[in-house]
Amino acid sequence: MSTAEERMQILKMIEARQISAEEGARLLAALDRADRACQGAPQDAPRWLRVRITDLHTGKSKVNLSIPMGLVNVGMKMGARFAPEVEGLDVEQIARAIREGTRGKIIDVEDLEDDERVEILIE
Repeated sequence: MSTAEERMQILKMIEARQISAEEGARLLAALDRADRACQGAPQDAPRWLRVRITDLHTGKSKVNLSIPMGLVNVGMKMGARFAPEVEGLDVEQIARAIREGTRGKIIDVEDLEDDERVEILIE
């Protein structure tokens, strides 16, 4: 089973630009697969949390980010500290969907002030 130290080492390698974020994501996904295999978890469990932000008028993508599920809990805790009052976004709803193994779109919010659509999906 992978340790928090192994995961932290991968993140430090990304930070130091020794590997790309994409390579780091692949390594973390490999750790997740190894953990699931050790724990007997189903291989079809959700592996990614995707955040998509698009311009409402043009439909052009502004952000298309995939986060390995192994990092989602840590990321949500950190993100809640920096943006505790994100209007229209229910962090508990996201956490519940992840715990229940939900797949597909779990959040779809239109921000009319910034002319953006924010979608969060579990894949």
